[in-house]
Amino acid sequence: MYQTLTFLHSLTRWLVLISLIYAIYRSFKGYSSNRKFTGADNKVRHWTATIAHIQLAIGMIFYFKSPMIQYFWKNFNEAKDSLEHVFFGLIHISLMITAIIIITIGSALAKRKLSDKEQFKTMGLWFSIALIIIFIAIPWPFSPFANRPYFR
Repeated sequence: MYQTLTFLHSLTRWLVLISLIYAIYRSFKGYSSNRKFTGADNKVRHWTATIAHIQLAIGMIFYFKSPMIQYFWKNFNEAKDSLEHVFFGLIHISLMITAIIIITIGSALAKRKLSDKEQFKTMGLWFSIALIIIFIAIPWPFSPFANRPYFR
């Protein structure tokens, strides 16, 4: 089960990134061209948030099944000296939950805005902030905190 979760979490990461980048692109393009916030834009907003929530659910299961995390919490005094254990035990999960909260708030606020321009602006701003946080929290192969391959 752990290998399956590893694969799903790694794969879904790319879906989150692609959907966020696409939603941000659509929002800034829509905002700058003063176009109408269409049903397609609303679907992009909705599906981006949904994919992020699916990734959160997979990530939470993965977190509690992870041998590294179990070691981190059972042996906190020793594990806290390891940057990789601290990254996955505290930093990664905290930043990712924060990013998902920001996506959720941004999606909800954008849905409730009355003008098309405000919907695009809200979605673009909140999703961009979440994307920056996600980029920081992903264990990229070049990350100084903890590195993992692009696909697992």
